[in-house]
Amino acid sequence: MQSIYAMHQKGSVDLEKEEKFLFYSIDSILDLYLIMLSSLIEICKKETIFLQKSSQKHLATAQELRPNEKFIKNSIFRILSDNNSLSIALENRKINNWTLNDDYILLLLSDIKKSKLYEKYMSTTTNSFEEDKEFLIELFSEVIVTNEKLYDYLEDYKLTWVDDIPIVNTHIIKQLRAIKSIDDRGFKVPKLFKDNEDKDFVQDLFRKTILNEKEFSKEYANKTTNWDIDRIAEIDTIVLKMAVCEFLKFPSIPVKVTLNEYLELAKEYSTPKSSIFINGILDNIVKEFQADNRIIKAGRGLM
Repeated sequence: MQSIYAMHQKGSVDLEKEEKFLFYSIDSILDLYLIMLSSLIEICKKETIFLQKSSQKHLATAQELRPNEKFIKNSIFRILSDNNSLSIALENRKINNWTLNDDYILLLLSDIKKSKLYEKYMSTTTNSFEEDKEFLIELFSEVIVTNEKLYDYLEDYKLTWVDDIPIVNTHIIKQLRAIKSIDDRGFKVPKLFKDNEDKDFVQDLFRKTILNEKEFSKEYANKTTNWDIDRIAEIDTIVLKMAVCEFLKFPSIPVKVTLNEYLELAKEYSTPKSSIFINGILDNIVKEFQADNRIIKAGRGLM
């Protein structure tokens, strides 16, 4: 949807170029994932270095000589640091953002140490796996993810990440929750696409929508009598065309799935009234297509 919108705004007709940028944007989501996940590793490293330097001071206090190491010994930090899948991905994709911008890690570490979450966690000196996991999940959710300076950095680094940040963070939290024990070796860097069919769907939906825009726009043009066609938000027209494309060109996608997905897109990205408008138009289109036997769905439970 965003790629089609950008293509319209630029007045571009270079389908191949815009498609390449679409896949580049999707591919960069993995970099965002690795940057966010590696921030945890780097935070632990920074605190470890700080404690070591503090203990080596000429007039180190008793607390500096024998610090509470519960934070740096957190089980999840260790699992992430020792994970081969993560180490290989960071190396292959040359993720070194926190080496070049360690001031953000120091800012995050400072916020962590000021938090009540940290204070409560550090009130004891012993580690248990469950406490470690819950603490780190809460730390990531409530302190790291909500840091405005980190968000600004990510947005400035790559504008296409604005909408990807919540998706990536939610997936990381889901993965952290899935870790069963300190010996769990199941943590893996996820694939961008489930399979080749998944990737082909992205390409097919983009191409088929662009190449059939005029045809698809005719399907809703006579159903907007109560709406000024020239004042309909462009995002809404794109959503309608993509939905029509799925109705007619993708026999494996259930009609209800298409309706739900595009109503959600309208709620998220368009005007307050868009979902009502789109729901009404798509409902009429589906009824018309079904009456004319134009919707042909194949597969178990598809209608």
